[in-house]
Amino acid sequence: KKRYEPEEKWFDGYGNAFTPRSYYNYGGSSKFFGGSAFRLRNQDFLSHMFQDRTTVAWPFTYETLKPYYDVAEEAMHIHGLKGSDPTEPTRQSFPHTPLLHEPAIAWLAKQLEKQNLHPFPLPTAVHQGDGGHCQKGSPCDGFPCKIRAKYDGENAFLRPAIKADKHITMFPYTMVSRIIHDSIGDHVTGIEAHDAEGNTISLSASIVVLAAGTVHSAELLLNSASDKYPRGLANQSDQVGRNFMSHNNTVLMALSPFRKNPTKFQKTLALNDFYKNGGNVQMRGKILPQNLKKTDSFILKHFSQFIAKRSFDFWVMSEDLPDPENRVTIRKDGSIQLTRTLNNLETHENLVRQVKKVLRKAGLPIILQRPPSPSAIQHQVGTLRMGNDAESSVVSPEGNTHQIPNLFVVDGSVFPSSAAVNPSLTIAANAIRVAQNVAAYLSKS
Repeated sequence: KKRYEPEEKWFDGYGNAFTPRSYYNYGGSSKFFGGSAFRLRNQDFLSHMFQDRTTVAWPFTYETLKPYYDVAEEAMHIHGLKGSDPTEPTRQSFPHTPLLHEPAIAWLAKQLEKQNLHPFPLPTAVHQGDGGHCQKGSPCDGFPCKIRAKYDGENAFLRPAIKADKHITMFPYTMVSRIIHDSIGDHVTGIEAHDAEGNTISLSASIVVLAAGTVHSAELLLNSASDKYPRGLANQSDQVGRNFMSHNNTVLMALSPFRKNPTKFQKTLALNDFYKNGGNVQMRGKILPQNLKKTDSFILKHFSQFIAKRSFDFWVMSEDLPDPENRVTIRKDGSIQLTRTLNNLETHENLVRQVKKVLRKAGLPIILQRPPSPSAIQHQVGTLRMGNDAESSVVSPEGNTHQIPNLFVVDGSVFPSSAAVNPSLTIAANAIRVAQNVAAYLSKS
């Protein structure tokens, strides 16, 4: 029923309006994430070549983020099995045992193993089994969990923080419109916001930590332009809003007319055998008939019951590469324009072909697919790139902007590259890392 979708419209590079899957909730868009919680691979922090384009290296390696991944996984109650993923970086054991495959998924795992592949338990932030309270009552992908068994940003971090510190104040139904800096322009002094009635709220601050998400963080800096920063706050490099990335994602529904899939919780299996030269494959939330009836496809609408009862549903993703022309800008009417041209498609299409071949060999001959779209913005990262060079990045490796030391950024906008696994765990780990720098800054001020 699209209950959670925003009323706003964004515009693509051609001026066409679309409704973004951008949510406004405690915990942000993570309230609607599927729970997949991967660490980036060692190679993802390095520069590497795809076709005719090179990715950008991070200003630190996996080893720098490794201890913060440990902390994030504890907070998010991550389930998984150490050593089962052939591309897995060095790590300690997962906080919780892996989620068990339901019978149909266990069958699929065996069919993949017969092809000398290495299916493994999907690392998941859904507390199920091992003392967890997930009841498998509804799909996780795209929906909030009613009983807080999914450890999104609110359940894993915000609620515990509020319980631990009575000085935290929330401002519900309030939109920040501008960040204010001092007369010199080298420090921020607070923010301006508007409540649901349109009243202006001004708050002073010795530090501002920006965590509005990849598009909205860029939007806020662009809307905070001043005489000192005519192109946007902290934007002397003209990099704010550039290098937007969102994985090349293809949804596959594979089925056999003779095999039903009654699985309730399907997000328990992943495949990284093709990761180095292609990307990641994982099960997505189980497709239901009502999902298919909302599509534009005649086949999916009219055969929704038949397909949903038999489909094995996959999320196939490849890396989206940084491109300065893939960017967020603000239109004259104040609305967001997201200009984006898909790239690295040859790599992605090769991956999809390999996966379809594997699934057919596994006994699922009928495969329906939904290809990548420029308006699909799941897993969005980039726009406020983190780096050592102030001329080519916005945020320093310590997490504050190059021009303004007391303005920090902790969301996915700081990613120099997108890798080919879900970004949520890395966003959390990096935020925990930067939090130490925020604390150090406060102690000196």
